[in-house]
Amino acid sequence: IEKKDIKRGDVLGTPDAPPKVAKEFKAQIIVIHHPTAIAPGYTPVMHAHTAQVAATITEFESKINPATGAVEEQNPKFLKVGDSAIVKIRPVRPTCIETFKDFPELGRFALRDMGATIAAGVVKEITEEHKP
Repeated sequence: IEKKDIKRGDVLGTPDAPPKVAKEFKAQIIVIHHPTAIAPGYTPVMHAHTAQVAATITEFESKINPATGAVEEQNPKFLKVGDSAIVKIRPVRPTCIETFKDFPELGRFALRDMGATIAAGVVKEITEEHKP
């Protein structure tokens, strides 16, 4: 690889452990700001490291207590400010992202809409990986 082949925002890895490119992932989020409530199908812009890509929250698996991590509700219909949940997120195009446990720098993200940060989260598991 030549220096001219690499541009700002690219993610490099070794051939034996290449970076993961996710089509879908499971994450824990906390809703920071939203005028109403968030429902499955909501598509804000995900900011992860230097990537910015629209991403749809496809499923709410469980609402959890932010202090204890205990499950409070399975398959909630909506989330409001202050709620923490395990959700599935599908970026509109495959995105380089890692689990927070394996690579914290690439496992954090923010969800933004209407000029504000709606939620922040960490990647728990990559559920569908893009294979080029």
